[in-house]
Amino acid sequence: MKIVLGNGLPLQRVAPAYLKVALMSTVFVGLSVVLVLAGIALAVTLTTHSLVWEIILWAATGIVAVIFAVDLILTPRRVRAIGYAELPEELVIRTGIMFQNLVLVPYGRMQQVNVNTGPLLSRFGLANVELVTASATTNATIVGLPLAEAERLREKLIALGSAHMEGI
Repeated sequence: MKIVLGNGLPLQRVAPAYLKVALMSTVFVGLSVVLVLAGIALAVTLTTHSLVWEIILWAATGIVAVIFAVDLILTPRRVRAIGYAELPEELVIRTGIMFQNLVLVPYGRMQQVNVNTGPLLSRFGLANVELVTASATTNATIVGLPLAEAERLREKLIALGSAHMEGI
């Protein structure tokens, strides 16, 4: 029986456009690593006559290419697994397929809420919301939200955090 963390929660999903961002990032990183390894393997093949190093480098290139392909195949499923829920006392963030992660951040523990975007995210009108708490291990990020939703969530979390801090 498969157990899904946070299955009964009213999770909101990230923007569908985030799948394109995640796929583009995966392709960029994966191809870069594979091409660099293949370039090194080719240089060793052409300049030296060490069969051992050629086999090792070409095998490493092949293994990395397979890992990249599997990562690319799993990316859509990984993006679909991301969700968050705004509960009365805390914010819940769920990520992961096989290694699931469920983070509950009480509103009163939030010290800072940041909205971040980069060139690729802003091209698709998306942003990430980063929650900073007193504990370094509890910091969490909600990725791939539409910019308007990220700003709305930031304002709501700041207001809820201030209201809950007054009661402490």
